Amino acid sequence: MINEKFVILGAFLNLIGSLSYVRDTLKGKTQPNRVSWFLWAAAPLIAFSAEINNGVGLPALMTFMVGFGPLMVFLASFVNRKSSWKLTHLDIICGVLSVVGLILWQVTGSGYVAIIFSILADGIAAVPTIVKSYRQPESESWLAFFFGAISAVITLFTIDTWDFAHYGFPIYIFIVCTLLVILIKFRVGTKRKLAVDAPVAGEDVQYLKCEVRLSVRRADRCCPFCAIRWPA
Repeated sequence: MINEKFVILGAFLNLIGSLSYVRDTLKGKTQPNRVSWFLWAAAPLIAFSAEINNGVGLPALMTFMVGFGPLMVFLASFVNRKSSWKLTHLDIICGVLSVVGLILWQVTGSGYVAIIFSILADGIAAVPTIVKSYRQPESESWLAFFFGAISAVITLFTIDTWDFAHYGFPIYIFIVCTLLVILIKFRVGTKRKLAVDAPVAGEDVQYLKCEVRLSVRRADRCCPFCAIRWPA
């Protein structure tokens, strides 16, 4: 275990990541899903309140920052019209289910149950952005999620009382942020689509110039993922 004051460092890194996402949103480089980001603000702030009631202390700062950052992103998405993301039925369904999770917390009034429902609500709210990151990673920014994962790890190392109230939300945040970093940074969905669409051996193809060249091919040819088929 490290000194719990390192949570402040994690919160600072989280803030840097959030500000970078806000910057990209204001520039129109990213199009945040407002359903996800609004509920990502609400659920952690509720969990933060529950953690304080359960005596979590300074490690709860990470949970607060995980909610405060998305709140800034959500507000920034209204400044630049290019940053708006068209909502789908999936977004609306996840939003409704997430709100139900928040209502259940209000009904139960239990700190531990509140954290469970906050994680559930936050996770459901993450689904639209996870899907978007898989299908269109260029519409997202990975840096905020990277710092979020680092912040969660730092928080976990500061915990001296290992019960669900202390470690539940940090572990969840680490898992979701890591998943989003992988999807956005490495463009998993895009690469998979390219692999599926790649031409099979024996087909007539026209190779286009690209940044990735294979030494085993002729100088005027490049990666087969860049190939297009000759018109019939």
